[in-house]
Amino acid sequence: MPTKVTKKDDSKEESSRSTKSKSTSQASRSGKKLTREQIVEAIESLTVVELVELKDDLAERWNVSLTAAVVAAQPAAAAEASAEEEVTEFDVILSSIGEKKIPVIKVVREVTSLGLKEAKEVVESAPSPVKERVSKEVAQEIKGKLEEVGATAEIKASE
Repeated sequence: MPTKVTKKDDSKEESSRSTKSKSTSQASRSGKKLTREQIVEAIESLTVVELVELKDDLAERWNVSLTAAVVAAQPAAAAEASAEEEVTEFDVILSSIGEKKIPVIKVVREVTSLGLKEAKEVVESAPSPVKERVSKEVAQEIKGKLEEVGATAEIKASE
């Protein structure tokens, strides 16, 4: 429920703001530089209304839009976060079986523990996944075994 601000409240806020700005400006005029900690403490003591006014004052003083700066920073942060997410699971896809089907079926049985019938179905339905969600090392090992017997395989990142 919105509260009605009276003139009395406005004058309190203005006097509070002017007192704080006077103390800040007095500190800077006297040659004393405020530390970051002092600035943070001063900001923490402000109300939400005072923070909005401070933002507006800074935007006006430096002739910038602080909203645009925040919006511009968000996509960059999202890009950094996605770049940090490293792919750890991979799928091995049998692209083609080559000239000899039987050695490929044997390798598929070896790496998947499938029965003869299931392994044959995987090989005959190429391109098809042989092994899913494995580490990069295991995926490369399986791809190497398949290529040794004449098949073509790919490694793709798991989704």
